[in-house]
Order: sequence, then structure tokens, then C-alpha cells
Amino acid sequence: MTITYRPKGVCSRLMRVEVENGIIRKVEVQGGCSGNLQGISRLLVGMPVQQAIERMEGVRCGSKLTSCPDQLSKALREAKARGARVLSIVNVVGSSIARESDDVLYTWAGPEIAVATTKAYSTQLAVIDMLAIYMADNLGRLDAAEYARLVEELQMLPEKIETVLADREKIQFFASQYFNHDSVFFIGRNLDYALGLEGSLKLKEISYIHSEAYASGELKHGTISLIEDGTLVVALGLYGPLFEKAMSNVIEVKARGASVLALTTESGKAELEKRVDALLTVPDTELMFLPSLGVVSLQLFAYYIALQRGCDIDKPRNLAKSVTVE
Repeated sequence: MTITYRPKGVCSRLMRVEVENGIIRKVEVQGGCSGNLQGISRLLVGMPVQQAIERMEGVRCGSKLTSCPDQLSKALREAKARGARVLSIVNVVGSSIARESDDVLYTWAGPEIAVATTKAYSTQLAVIDMLAIYMADNLGRLDAAEYARLVEELQMLPEKIETVLADREKIQFFASQYFNHDSVFFIGRNLDYALGLEGSLKLKEISYIHSEAYASGELKHGTISLIEDGTLVVALGLYGPLFEKAMSNVIEVKARGASVLALTTESGKAELEKRVDALLTVPDTELMFLPSLGVVSLQLFAYYIALQRGCDIDKPRNLAKSVTVE
């Protein structure tokens, strides 16, 4: 059986679909498409018709979700040219990167209108965690009990994220105290440094406050000269193995007049709250999953600061969802 289908919101192109026993066997795009449809058509083959329709309704071409022109990163092409196999983690079905990759893991986060990504970031992080657990298991680095424990902790993340979201009034209060700062510095070690980079990026993207993230261990190599009376420092103390060193960095910046907003786990709360001006916490979880909780607090903090400053949060100035030029 052959049917003709025009997806909503994708392109003004018709798709000619050959179906056998409810399964798509062949897809042809009528007239071609400058965007995603050619790549998507290959992905639909072998998929049940109803499932394909549900997936297609969420795909957009020419929107801020993806760039329809074939703008691929040079890194991906260079890797393939040198014989590497490319696995991509993407949200949008049939995107340029997905079409060029050898294998694709879709996050299925759904459309995200805001330029500054939140849920797409979180879903990518979760997929990376799942991939790490899978690879460790296949390489024999985990025994059955440890594998089961990690999977269980990963499955509990949505519930723990709800706990973080329930604390949003406290985050909003702190944002009202600090929204008028001209510069904000994020400091952290190991995973906390990576988390600080994301928190700093979100803050500068949507609130237009100058913000930088630094590895705490490098403070004495020049960064600490930027600290003066009243400077806001967001100190991240989630990473347990280096918690004591993070504490020493807090003491250093406080001694130079900084106002410190700290983020730590419930188990680290008692020790840290004695040293800082304000404190946010997240539930305890497996070490490698802590950034998935911490990032929600930092994204909310950036959101409420931008709201206090009257910024256009979904569409920040000078930014676009798609980058089509180098």
C-alpha cells in the first residue's frame, strides 16, 4: 500500500510512503527538501506507521531547533576523514550531524524554543551517563551488583530533580539578592568545574552579567586577583572526594571580601553553611550523576536573575538557536 503524507510543521513537501503490514518499507520525499526530510526518510524505514507519525509531528525544519542548511562541524568531518567511527547524541531527528554520523542516539527531549537550552542539556547528560554504564559493563569494569546500583540511581534522578525544583522559591530569593552584580565567578573542582562552566554560560546568556567559571585549583595562579569586596562567587561543593579542598577555596575568596553562594549535597550542608553567605543543596546521589541535579539549581538561578533584570529569557540579544556561519 502506498500513502501520501505531509508532516505538520516540517516542510511543505509531500512524502510518498510504501507500507506493508503496518510497517514502512520505503519513503520518498516529493521534490526533495533543503532541510531534514531526506535524512528523516531513511530513519523511518522499518518503523510502524503510527510510531513514525508521532515522531514526525515533533520535527521542525527552519526553526530554532536545528539548522536546515548542511552546517556540520569540521571536527566531525575531520574525524571521519581519518577513519573514526562517529556516534552522535542529538535531539532533533534527521539533523545534519545525525545524517553524517555512523550511529546516533536520540535524546527525544522534544522541541525546545528557548535559545539557552535546559532540557536538551539534561537529556544529553543522562544519555552520556547511560552510555558510560553500558560500556563499563561490556568491558567488565562493573560487577552485576554495581551495575544494578548505578542503573537504579539513574532511574531515581527524575524524582530527585523534582526535589530540586521544589526548592525554587529559595533559589528565587537568592536571585533577588544578587541580580545587581556586574560580575559573577563560578569555582569548582573536577566535575564541579564542568558544572560551573554550564552555570556560568547560562547566566551570561540570559542575564547579560559578565560571568566566568574557573577551576578552583587555579585560583592562586591569577584568578584570585579578580576577587574584591562584594564580588559574587558561586562555589560548587558537590564532588565529595575534593570537598575539603573546595572548602579551603571558599575560605580564600571569603578572606578577600567575596560574597559566596555555595551549592552542595545534603550530606555536605552542615560543614559548608558555616562558611558561606548563602547555600543551596541537592539530594545525595551517585557521584557521576550529581551534575544532573546541580545543573537544575544553576539554571533556575540564572533564570530568576534574568527575570529580575527584565531580560528576554527565551530570546537573548545577539543569540540564535541555530548557528549557520563559522
